Amino acid sequence: MKQFWRNPVFALVACCFACLAVFAYPIYVIRPFRHQGATELSLALQLIRVRPALVIALALLAVVFAFLAWKHTRGMAPRAGIVLVAAVTILSGALSFVNVYELLFHPLRRPTFKDVSNTKLDDVEQVIAVKVARVARAYPIRVISYHHIVNDTLAGTPVVATY
Repeated sequence: MKQFWRNPVFALVACCFACLAVFAYPIYVIRPFRHQGATELSLALQLIRVRPALVIALALLAVVFAFLAWKHTRGMAPRAGIVLVAAVTILSGALSFVNVYELLFHPLRRPTFKDVSNTKLDDVEQVIAVKVARVARAYPIRVISYHHIVNDTLAGTPVVATY
């Protein structure tokens, strides 16, 4: 078993799978329209916090193992496989730095508002109401359903309305 772990190709593939898992697990758990359990959500959020350091370490290890595997491998096809696995590891690590949630949810950064007397809300329309000091706003769910996130400032305080 010890020799199996000393195999640089195996170690490279293990780095690749670990890097892909670190990249994909939070996306899988936090994706929209899916129930999230408290434990899996907590794990995904903790993983997001340590992900930058983890993917950098995995990418560096992948490069080291790729060089070691390259030295011990002959033939074009096996070496191409080594390069491919190392590239997938580095690419998934790089993609971990992209905020996919902003790509999915398109936050509403500069919302515009109307006075309550000028709005055309149905009597049954749902809103998220926020009040800070003496300033109040209502964010219609029909608008937030596309954006999922509204970044705003109320009475000088930054707020995020989401559901």
